[in-house]
Amino acid sequence: MSHATPTQNPIYGVMAEFDNRFDLLTAAKTAYSAGYRAMDAYAPFPVHGLAEAIGKTDNIVQRMVLAAGLTGCIGGFGLMYWITNIVYPLNVAGKPNFSWPVYVPITFECTVLAAALTAAIGMLAVNGLPRPHHPLFSVPQFERATQDRFFLCIESADPKFNLAEARSFLEQFHPMGVTEVENTELEK
Repeated sequence: MSHATPTQNPIYGVMAEFDNRFDLLTAAKTAYSAGYRAMDAYAPFPVHGLAEAIGKTDNIVQRMVLAAGLTGCIGGFGLMYWITNIVYPLNVAGKPNFSWPVYVPITFECTVLAAALTAAIGMLAVNGLPRPHHPLFSVPQFERATQDRFFLCIESADPKFNLAEARSFLEQFHPMGVTEVENTELEK
């Protein structure tokens, strides 16, 4: 027996298929200015200005990588200071224990290691990956999103979403097709 709870919508959203990036960009900008916020666009290659057109201007991964890089830098420098001055001080040829140029390689490597790991893990976490299934994967036309088609999906999670209005809104751009996407992630 299959039924959805009141908070779950049986429709994931409405998706329009375009054959060029210019129509997709126009539709995305118009949808955002019309008040739609929960939407996503898919293209076979990066489209300049598309992220901004759908309102995705904030990128938390950049700040995460900066914070991790600074932490790695301070941690590497602090580790070297702690080792050479506190835990195991050695007098080598009368040189001072605090000789910071020797700390540079370890400090650099700790910075790069922390930033790179944070970039990889942060990108996966922010994008919700790995995600073996997405409702759009059930739409046969969506297979061409990695080849030569462009898609704009207005999701039902949007407060302004109304199935009929979203469908007619997307049809005004004369797409190749408008498809209702079923929410295949509902508990059965």
